[in-house]
Amino acid sequence: MIPISVTTIYLLNTAFVFIVVFYERRNPAVTWAWLMVIAIIPFLGFLVYLVLGRDGRKHRPFLEKSKNDENMLTAYLAKETDAFRKQQAKYVTQKNVMQMQGSEHMDDLVYLNFHAGKGAFSSDNIVSLYHDGKTAFDALITDITNAKKFIYIQYYIFRDDSTGKRLIAALAEKAAQGLEVRLLIDGMGNIFNSSSLYSPLTKAGGYVGIFLPPYFIRINFRNHRKIAVMDGNKGHIGGMNIGDEYLGLSKRFGYWRDTHLRLKGSGVHHLTLRFMMDWNFCVPNQKLQLKAHYFPRPAYLSGSGVRMQVVCSGPDTRYPSILYGYNKMMTEANTSIFIQTPYFVPDESMFVILKMSALSGVDVRIMIPANPDHPFVYWAAMFYLGGLLESGVKCYEYQHGFLHNKVIMIDSKICSVGTANMDVRSFNLNFESNAFIYDEKVTTELETAFNNDIEHCRQLTLEKYLQRPKRTKVKESISRLLSPLL
Repeated sequence: MIPISVTTIYLLNTAFVFIVVFYERRNPAVTWAWLMVIAIIPFLGFLVYLVLGRDGRKHRPFLEKSKNDENMLTAYLAKETDAFRKQQAKYVTQKNVMQMQGSEHMDDLVYLNFHAGKGAFSSDNIVSLYHDGKTAFDALITDITNAKKFIYIQYYIFRDDSTGKRLIAALAEKAAQGLEVRLLIDGMGNIFNSSSLYSPLTKAGGYVGIFLPPYFIRINFRNHRKIAVMDGNKGHIGGMNIGDEYLGLSKRFGYWRDTHLRLKGSGVHHLTLRFMMDWNFCVPNQKLQLKAHYFPRPAYLSGSGVRMQVVCSGPDTRYPSILYGYNKMMTEANTSIFIQTPYFVPDESMFVILKMSALSGVDVRIMIPANPDHPFVYWAAMFYLGGLLESGVKCYEYQHGFLHNKVIMIDSKICSVGTANMDVRSFNLNFESNAFIYDEKVTTELETAFNNDIEHCRQLTLEKYLQRPKRTKVKESISRLLSPLL
């Protein structure tokens, strides 16, 4: 076998650099990070790029999914009642309504979330908040037990442990009763699970779908969504997956601090719709149709409940809509921005907005876990937090177990709870779903929980940050250079 000459490797690497720079129209920071990898590891670096670095929005299957999703949304809106369509027209075309109702400038956010994130607006919802895995899981099991028609479940991680088996048993029992039960799990997030975990469900008549089995280039584009729908009138969305650790049973992390929502109202319809879109992509031979029994009319509130939108983003959306929603929220803030996230690796736009907000007198507070599960991401986060400390941002490290919240609150009026972390991976690579909620009561409850969490935190001050050892600075610098790829 003739060895590849240095000249050949150089020419190949030059061609690879050309492809990365000129073929992929993406953020310059991401481009430079990949160029560094390709330069440091010739040829092999490009193979890594092919597996982990390609822009998902240019993959043909995702382009087709995006088109099919938009067609399904259009069909859904056309089937809705005249009152609903009038409400959509009122809130997403006349950008002064929310402002008239007292939510300063949030009419712009509603408009953005519809046109960039296809988030239909609803105002007849009841929202219940859960701040740990046990209460959230108990509520999920209760709703499954009480379901009468259908159950749709979608999770990134579904552990083969006592918690996962308990949920499978509950789903199998309902399938045996004749309900339509479908479980959609991510291929990479559950790569080591045995098919025997799901066999009680499938034997009882339920269905299991796999979102993108991790074949080669599919390693990077993961379905990070966590959605559960029962009978079209009860739904769950938030940060928690299915597993013992999410109930605080992990020996490493102990208590698991998270936030999950239970919904009743028209907002549940949009969770149902999202599940259908993802299921039809993964299981095309069992496509779900927009039948009326999937979208029952809420018999309560009549538009006087919690106002919200379910917004999704990922390789199947035209825009990084959750990032846009986060940034729009922060630019509209007048008094406060509270953020909880396990991973804080903001893109340049978010970093600048947070600095400007703090320098403008807005009370900006960011909370991350003190005990991280991904060291590189933690050191990258510390680099960015250091830059924000100089602008007056208050930073906290949560010490009572693991902080897994994906929550942002502004001005005690508007909040977002969902699956998207404050990092480049969630904004550009993963499939995510968030609930944007326009309600003072819900937002205030989340802020109260945030302030209670501060009691379990150590505050990172600028003085402490500047005293960090040199080895920590090296870790931060390396992680910061790789942060667009983390």
